[in-house]
Amino acid sequence: MNKETTKSRIVKAIIYIFLVFMAILYLAPLLWVFLVSFKTNKEIFTNPFGMPESFNLENFTFAWTAGRLGTATLNSFIVCTVTLLLSLIIGSMAAFAIGRLRWKFSGAALTYFLIGMMIPVHCVMIPLFTRFAKIGLSNTLTGLVLPYLTFSLPLTIYIMTGFFRSMPNELIESACIDGATVGQIFIMIALPVCKTGLFVTGLMSFVNNWNELLLAMVFISDDNKKTLPVALSKFVGPYNTNYSQMFAAIIVAVIPTIIVYCAFSNQIVDGLTAGAVKG
Repeated sequence: MNKETTKSRIVKAIIYIFLVFMAILYLAPLLWVFLVSFKTNKEIFTNPFGMPESFNLENFTFAWTAGRLGTATLNSFIVCTVTLLLSLIIGSMAAFAIGRLRWKFSGAALTYFLIGMMIPVHCVMIPLFTRFAKIGLSNTLTGLVLPYLTFSLPLTIYIMTGFFRSMPNELIESACIDGATVGQIFIMIALPVCKTGLFVTGLMSFVNNWNELLLAMVFISDDNKKTLPVALSKFVGPYNTNYSQMFAAIIVAVIPTIIVYCAFSNQIVDGLTAGAVKG
């Protein structure tokens, strides 16, 4: 008995040490960027790992105005919010059809959407840009929402399918006995029961699109329509880089995602564990 207790304590200690190590590994770079954002360029090179001489907001104000972070943040919010809503509406309906409705090709449909998760964005970026340029969608926020939606849907459908399949069959059967239609079952029963899944997929879609750079850089050239990641890239020049303002802009960009994850971390974990797809 004592040997088992000692062994379990050793295992727990190893797990805790590993978790602390991983926490430090993830938090240390963020803390370093935060401290560097208050330094001048000279301080960054002479004392890169020390404390800043003074904590002032000059770098942040310069980055906000010179980088036009206000406009870029608004564009990112519009694009990510529209993509989020469309992804949840379309994805949840497709997932409900795959997970709860009885039709012959439901498994093939899920496989089709899963293949979409495996296609790198680089493979379709140039064809999309060429096609969008011909129909007038290049350099528009709408032309950015469409590819974001395309790459967000497979993950939404995959996770929501697991949530819908985990629903008790008794709920669906009782609703059918009471004369509810498929639409009523979907809206009044399935969505409320699986609201955690909607929350998780929506949050993941929003954060992924918020941090996306490649498509936004290729599709948008107008400064008034650039998203936040593209605005951050402007601080890196071909001959010199304003590191202090760049790090300040990075802090501004990551604050929203950090707040969201810290506020809803429990819901994210619960949603991911509850939505495991059953065979």
